[in-house]
Amino acid sequence: MSSKKSAGRSLGLKASRVGKTVKRASAAGDKATQKQAAEARERAGKGHTTAAASRFLRGQRIMPRKITGKERIADLIEGTYLAYNAGRLREGCQLFAEKMLEPDVTIGLTMTGALTPAGLGMAAVIPLIEAGFVDWIISTGANLYHDTHFGLGLAMHRGNPSTSDVVLREEGVVRIYDIFFDYDVLLSTDAFFRAIVQGKEFQRTMSSAEFHWLCGKYVAERERKLGIGQKSLLSAAYKCGVPIYTSSPGDSSIGMNVAALSLDGNLCAIDPNLDVNETASIVLGAKRAGGKSAITILGGGSPKNFALQTEPQIQEVLGIDERGHDFFLQITDARPDTGGLSGATPAEAVSWGKIDPDRLPDAVVCYLDSTVALPLLTSYALARRKKRPLRRLYQQRGALMQALRDEYARSKG
Repeated sequence: MSSKKSAGRSLGLKASRVGKTVKRASAAGDKATQKQAAEARERAGKGHTTAAASRFLRGQRIMPRKITGKERIADLIEGTYLAYNAGRLREGCQLFAEKMLEPDVTIGLTMTGALTPAGLGMAAVIPLIEAGFVDWIISTGANLYHDTHFGLGLAMHRGNPSTSDVVLREEGVVRIYDIFFDYDVLLSTDAFFRAIVQGKEFQRTMSSAEFHWLCGKYVAERERKLGIGQKSLLSAAYKCGVPIYTSSPGDSSIGMNVAALSLDGNLCAIDPNLDVNETASIVLGAKRAGGKSAITILGGGSPKNFALQTEPQIQEVLGIDERGHDFFLQITDARPDTGGLSGATPAEAVSWGKIDPDRLPDAVVCYLDSTVALPLLTSYALARRKKRPLRRLYQQRGALMQALRDEYARSKG
């Protein structure tokens, strides 16, 4: 190609769209001409010609400050978590602090994985609850069961995951990967739940939020008697009016003990129907009050679906006009390509009506272990935002359910 011909084509660069001309270097253009132009600039001592005009080059320039050891966590996240899953964690922290913690947003938290045995209930979830950064929770029963150990003053220990489990069994030690505890911790916690569930106030059918609120009251009293301070998220949620649901009431040692007592004629029963409708009423109430709904997901599993299905329950099943959750933040190690719910993306959730399609830019998935991400997210949020007034949604359950019933009745006719 002659230099005369190429000069008339603005360096001979073709755009990907027919009829367009690109004036900057591009892998789609004339390679020889671009190479010669770069060499000519270098000989002339001219600077690099930038493509910064592209809309794809408007992100923050990667030019981190040097780490000195004196950084605060929030500054470290903003200044050095620039790419890959570190970048997604930064985006998640900023989404949580800058948008989800606005006064008009109601925040649901879901929890899977053995987070409370590792102390994250005490270290992270309780501070989030007390700061008004979590308004309602859906958790596995196992997390709530192991959380109770701490409220009862029972000990969990760091251990070595390579230790023989045969030896541990002989020693009466139970292992959750690298967490070790005495087998009697299980027996003592079982005995506590069996004792309180036999009380008169438990002798009825209730939602899991009611059940956990009553349990939290007794855990809080045990903490007071032991003089150990605030250790249990069950008791913290009780004090702060944060309803805690579990999507599978029978799938934990708490549910197992309730089931055992039913053999003796105990009348305590958890009704999943109440949970489905109560959680939907929380989301609908947030929207009808002129606010927004946000979901923070630690892990995935059944609690994730239970939180997100609130919108299909409102729209598809009850026939109430709604668009989906406004903010979506998930921390997970699950892949989307296996088809499992834990790895399903917020974009996929749009097709189900779970997420408002107009709010997809306000959705972040961070592929990271929750035990790594949650302390960082908590520290960032507490550093960047003031505490919010407690919503005390537990005490509002009756009014929220009545509003749901009213809209459902109107949708039918």
